[in-house]
Amino acid sequence: MQNIKYIKMTNLEMTTKYILFTTVMIFLFSSCSKKITFLVSPVVPSAEGSVIVKKDNNNNYTIDLDVKRLAETERLTPLKLVYVVWMETDQSRLQNLGQLKTSSGTFSRMLTSSLKTTSPYQPTGFFITAEDDATGQYPGMTVVLRTGPLAK
Repeated sequence: MQNIKYIKMTNLEMTTKYILFTTVMIFLFSSCSKKITFLVSPVVPSAEGSVIVKKDNNNNYTIDLDVKRLAETERLTPLKLVYVVWMETDQSRLQNLGQLKTSSGTFSRMLTSSLKTTSPYQPTGFFITAEDDATGQYPGMTVVLRTGPLAK
């Protein structure tokens, strides 16, 4: 019969290995996503926001967009009805990602907006326009927020 030796790890060794494993996993998962911030808007200067883009297991891109202090569309000049989020893609296409709805929280008067979606196209930039209709194929002229170009 073979002589089997059991190696008993001390608590310190187990804790060190656990911390190392956790650190590596956090680094790997965080390197798979990009957080992009919007530039300061000349139309709504108090608005600020960001987009987190991740590539999923199906090679699609999940998009998680959050914006704070985006004024109600009725306050814009000229008057508009909706905000629409657009994505520029690596194939020189524009994609209408949908209408951005603004709401205020229960304990806060800060206006917040968010949009979560998925796209098969690799994003190269995002922008938000104020529009009369949320279903347009092409963006209007009132660009409210824009990201800089995304690094590949």
